[in-house]
Amino acid sequence: MRIFHTRKQLLVFFMPGFLLGIIYVNFIAKKYMAEPGIFSDYFLEQFRSASVEAREYIWYLLKIRAVPFLTLIGLSFTKARKVSSVLFLLWTGIAFGILISAAVLNMGIKGSLLCVAGLFPQFLFYIPAYLVLLWHCYMVPQNSWNRQKTIFTSLMMTVGIMMELYVNPILVKAFLSVM
Repeated sequence: MRIFHTRKQLLVFFMPGFLLGIIYVNFIAKKYMAEPGIFSDYFLEQFRSASVEAREYIWYLLKIRAVPFLTLIGLSFTKARKVSSVLFLLWTGIAFGILISAAVLNMGIKGSLLCVAGLFPQFLFYIPAYLVLLWHCYMVPQNSWNRQKTIFTSLMMTVGIMMELYVNPILVKAFLSVM
């Protein structure tokens, strides 16, 4: 049971969620995945020709990126910190499983490559910030929060949001133009 005291523990909760997401798309929601959605040619063509307004997009990004992060920070100060970190990892795994499965189901290997393009480069910054916070939530009596962790997670989230705001739309449009 040594795995319960290592960082691999976080994968133990993420991977079942990922598997549940894949099972959901392939067995439960398969008829809904056949309908046009974000992976349809029409939607992708609309995205390719649309311009992203940074002033509007920043508020959307703050809502979908900062609110869950700040909620998890708030829960890290309660007795529910360990449960919240486990539930967050399960939820993230399910969401990622659904995203990847829907992309592959609708577009094949191009769909999985589109997901990589859609997550890059901002997730190179989001993942370390969340890992530090989740590890803290999971290991609280043995692990204490300090100024370095605050600066690191704040900086990683800020840079991640800036990358998603300015760099990611350019990369996704470039990927769609060669696809």
